[in-house]
Amino acid sequence: MSDIVPQPGQVNMADVARRAGVSIATVSRALRDLPGVSPLTRSRVLSAVAELDYVVSPAAASLRGATRSVAVVLPRLDSWFSATMLGTIESTLRQADLDVIVYQVGTQEQRAAFFRDLPARRKVDAVVLVTLPIRPEEEERLDVMGVEVVVAGSRLRDFPSVSVDDVAIGMEAVAHLAGLGHTRIAMIRTSDTDGAKWASDLHRRTGYLQGLEHHGLPHDPELVVTAPYGVDAGAVGMERLLALADPPTAVFCYSDDIAVAASVAARRHGLAVPEDVSLVGVDGNGLGALFDITTIDQHVPDQARAAGAMVIDALSGRSPADPWLTLPTHLTVRGSTAAPRTVAGTARRRQ
Repeated sequence: MSDIVPQPGQVNMADVARRAGVSIATVSRALRDLPGVSPLTRSRVLSAVAELDYVVSPAAASLRGATRSVAVVLPRLDSWFSATMLGTIESTLRQADLDVIVYQVGTQEQRAAFFRDLPARRKVDAVVLVTLPIRPEEEERLDVMGVEVVVAGSRLRDFPSVSVDDVAIGMEAVAHLAGLGHTRIAMIRTSDTDGAKWASDLHRRTGYLQGLEHHGLPHDPELVVTAPYGVDAGAVGMERLLALADPPTAVFCYSDDIAVAASVAARRHGLAVPEDVSLVGVDGNGLGALFDITTIDQHVPDQARAAGAMVIDALSGRSPADPWLTLPTHLTVRGSTAAPRTVAGTARRRQ
């Protein structure tokens, strides 16, 4: 901290930032009472303002968008969800004359380098984090980055965000399958990044477990399998489930991609979908529709457009109408789910 005290009337936002040990953008957010500033950081900024007798300049407060660029940070690019998020965010920001710089940070080392280097480069005015797992030390770096932060596809502290209720997704998938008469319901998860937890995966698993409990179904740990991310993740997971002494009659899959691969693996074993095994995916992916996969549509383009609008608002000095937006999801029933053979046979005999 500098020992030089600015003279009254000469204090500017940079002086406040130096005194508080944060970025100018963080000072600006704190003074405007915007999301994305922790209570401790906000207190430090206000203390520095009082110590220096700083008065906000209207001209300084209106300065936004020095680079006209936005960083979109994703754990990976080779998935339908990521590609759809990125493409829609980019087109939304381009309409506001903003450029996009893409950062793929799927490993712990890549994430650490991003959070270490971006503040020094000053390349962008805002950062959009797309379903990015954040460790505590990386979260702390967001306060000193000097840029606006928006989170897409999940929630992070009090930063503006657009997401869906992933716990509710898991519960709805189980409710649909249990309503058809399935009692042995499995889940196929996937690991997407190295060295950090994936919030949506954890929340969907929580919803799956809560759904089983709500419908009075037992939880068998063998029925929850995790496969490394890839085009064959669903097939790998299904192979493990079918190798069990008592395989499931229904599977809740983390995504439509996984459900499609799981259906291929089931058919390789001579099983029919949905007669022998029912499958539910998540996303609303066109590939899932092509394979007739029942899905919980999380309206990814709508999430991306809302996140882009939040960035535009932040760089224009406007507060979003709802800084923590949770969009609805919808169950779309297709041909991959039906009553299990025993239940369907009993129903036919009763008829």
